[in-house]
Amino acid sequence: MEKKILPFCFLILPLLLFAQENTSNDTIKKNIEENLKFTPKQLIIPAVLFTYGIVAIESDYLKLINTQLRDELKENIDEKITIDDFSQYFPAASVYVLNNVGIQGKHNLKDRSIILATSYLLMSGSVTGLKALTKIERPDGSSNNSFPSGHTATAFSGAELLWQEYKDVNVWYGISGYAIAAGTGFFRIYNGRHWLSDVAMGAGIGIMSTKIAYWT
Repeated sequence: MEKKILPFCFLILPLLLFAQENTSNDTIKKNIEENLKFTPKQLIIPAVLFTYGIVAIESDYLKLINTQLRDELKENIDEKITIDDFSQYFPAASVYVLNNVGIQGKHNLKDRSIILATSYLLMSGSVTGLKALTKIERPDGSSNNSFPSGHTATAFSGAELLWQEYKDVNVWYGISGYAIAAGTGFFRIYNGRHWLSDVAMGAGIGIMSTKIAYWT
């Protein structure tokens, strides 16, 4: 298992440090002001994810997709890979790592920490409430708190933070965060801990929680 996890970890740093661009301070300040404003188009991706997750609770067709994906993965799984227990925190941690190596984001340590704490508060409250309300059984049958995926919500909350803080420095920083978050969601499905719809809803909650934290 360690041999499978180590290569995954070593891919993260190159993604974060790839092709840094030089951007003028005036341009960065202008982009910061624009990005912190609420615009309806910023709701599109979270809304799509929310809709898929909620509809899948009752839709027989989407339930079938969930079970087919689980069964297909079961046939090809040799052993579980628990990297998702750690990778959920990588995007948020990357914000602090980048700042510590001298690559400045939009906010200082205090402000970004407040934003992250606010996002995690909104995210964890939403996830906990929905788990208690829906009581959906996990794919592995271990418990009835599958919907939504808390690991995925945590990962995408951090990915949106990384995106907001560093996309104007270099877009690849933000893309790498979302790639890691998507990988976290995949491994939640791969390990039989969540359905596809759980992961979609978790991603939507994570993204939206961080967006709200920036707006407020």
